[in-house]
Amino acid sequence: MAEERLDPRVMRTRKLIMDAFISLSEEKEFKNITVKDITEKALINRATFYYHFEDIYDLLEKALSEVLMVNLGRKTYEGRSLEKDDVADIFLAVTNFQEALASRCHRGYEDTIARIIRDQIEVIIYNMLINQQEEKDGELRTVAVMLSWAVYGASEEWKRNSRETDPKAFIKKVIPHLVSSVRI
Repeated sequence: MAEERLDPRVMRTRKLIMDAFISLSEEKEFKNITVKDITEKALINRATFYYHFEDIYDLLEKALSEVLMVNLGRKTYEGRSLEKDDVADIFLAVTNFQEALASRCHRGYEDTIARIIRDQIEVIIYNMLINQQEEKDGELRTVAVMLSWAVYGASEEWKRNSRETDPKAFIKKVIPHLVSSVRI
C-alpha cells in the first residue's frame, strides 16, 4: 500500500477528496457533511473514498493535519535549531489556523483539533531540538511535548481572553516565560 501512495493518480485522487471536503466545509458545518456530499463534489464513488479514508472523521483528521502543516510551514523548520522567534512563528500559525477553523468546525471536534495541533507542533519542535543537541533518555521528546502543549495552551488563552490583543504582541510578552527552561 505504501508504494501505491507514491502513484501520482492516487495522490491526485486523495487531494481531490480533501479539496472537496475543504470546499464543503466552507459551505456548511462538519456535522452536516456526508460521504455522499464529498463523493459527489469530488466526482468519485464511495469505494474510492473508503480506499483513501476509513471514514469522514479520518478525512477530517488528515485534512486538518495537512492544512496545519501548510500553515506551520513545516518544511521551513527542517534542519534548523529551535529559536525564540520560531516558537512565536509557530504560535502565530496556530492562531491563524484556529481562526480559520472557528466558523467551520462544530465544538464537538475541539479535542480532535487540539490533538492534531499539539502533535504537529511537537514533531516540529522535537526535530529542531534534535538539530541543536543530542537526545538523552527521551528528554528532548518530553521537552517537545511540553512546549507543544504550552504553545497550544497560549493560543487557547489568546483565543478565549485576549483576542483584542494582536497575537504577535501577545506571544512576544509570553515567550520569555514559555521558553526560559529550554536552552534556545
